[in-house]
Parts: sequence; C-alpha cells; structure tokens
Amino acid sequence: MRALRILLIVVVILGGLFVLVDRVAVYFAENEAADKLRTTENLASTPDVSINGFPFLTQVASGELDDVQVGIKGYEADTGSTAAGAAKTIRVDDIDAHMKRVRFSGDYSSATAATATGTALVSYDELLKAAKSGPTQIIPGITAEVVGLSDGGDGKIKVEVKVRAAGVEQTYPVLSSVTVEGSTVKVHADSLPRTVVRLAESRIRAITDFQQTIDQLPGDVRLDKVEAAKNGVEITVKGSDVKLAG
Repeated sequence: MRALRILLIVVVILGGLFVLVDRVAVYFAENEAADKLRTTENLASTPDVSINGFPFLTQVASGELDDVQVGIKGYEADTGSTAAGAAKTIRVDDIDAHMKRVRFSGDYSSATAATATGTALVSYDELLKAAKSGPTQIIPGITAEVVGLSDGGDGKIKVEVKVRAAGVEQTYPVLSSVTVEGSTVKVHADSLPRTVVRLAESRIRAITDFQQTIDQLPGDVRLDKVEAAKNGVEITVKGSDVKLAG
C-alpha cells in the first residue's frame, strides 16, 4: 500500500509538472505568434493571441494547432480608393477571429489556418466618412447632406439627413439597410420622407445611399455579412487557407 501511495504521489507531481511546462510553453508561443503577426501585417500595436486546447505540446508535436483566437484593435484596412483627396484607409476598431486547424512549418516561420471566422467592427463615425461630405444641391436653392449615422434597430442604420431651404434647416431620420457585396459595405435607404421625395428622389439617394470598400484585412479574410449594431456596423468575416505568418 505504501508503494502504491508513493507511486500515486509521483504521478500527481509529474502530472503537475507537465501541466506547468505545457502552460509556460503556450504562453511563450502566444507571445511569439503575436509579435510575428504584428510584423507580418504591419500592425500599429501587438495583437492578442490565444492558443486554445490542451495539451499544447502534443499539438506542437503533430504540427497543427486546434484553435487559435486572434484579437486586433485599430486596424487600418484599404479602401481601394484612388480618387484625389479620398481616404486610402478605413479604421476597423476591433477584429476578433477564430482560426481552426492551424498548420505551421517546421521552423515555425509560417502558419496557415484551414478555416477562419470572426467579426470586425467599424464605428459609425468612421463609416460616415464614406458619405458625401458637405451640403450638396439637390435642386436650386435646396441642399442636403448626411450629418450622422446610428443604430436604427433590427439590423438597420439610421441615417440623419439635413435639408436646408431658404435658410431653414430640417433633419430627417432615414432607416437604411446595410449589405455586403464582395469587399464593399453598401448602405441603401429603405424609403425617404415624402417631403424629400417630392423634391428629387434620385438626387437625394445620391446622398443617402453610399458604399465603402474594406479590403486587405489580416490574412485576406473576406467580408461575409454585415449588420448595424449599437456602436457601429458589425461585419462577419470568413476565409480558408488563411495565412497568419510567413
């Protein structure tokens, strides 16, 4: 019985040491991966990297990690715009991505995820930059401009349109749908106030309806779906064979 007790104690101690070594190894691996990702994607700050699953060391031995979570703040995505004076980038406040079956090279210089899904948040203030700035004439003596974006509920964006005529200003709330087409987020007014429609619907829509390209996200993940949220538009992203490094 004494020998069995000693054996159990040894097993417990060795098990504890294995867990400790495993957790230390994953800590250093996460930091190394974060630094590598920052360099590869030219990020302004170090991202958060979490390697999930236990034990980590057996995953390393197999050459594939089950699940890696990456969090990036303040990413500058490409707008694809070449127009003079137009913004070349758009700020994505938060990117949260889950990578599955991440394979890495023998020297750990490169890593590729079989699949990736996640979300990206673009603030309303940032998206507002895609709308026409400044008052735009819709008919002689009357101008209109988009002055604000906010959550309209039920996945809609509320677009605030200010109309000025004869020195009098009136702001109209316009509920708009937001969709994704390729790498572009599109905002389209569901309907316009009758007063505004009577003036010139097509010219008003040239102001209320706008779009914004969001391209070259980390690992070249693609836009999938978009929905209005409390603090901005929340975009679902996805990808396959996503390069994390190398």
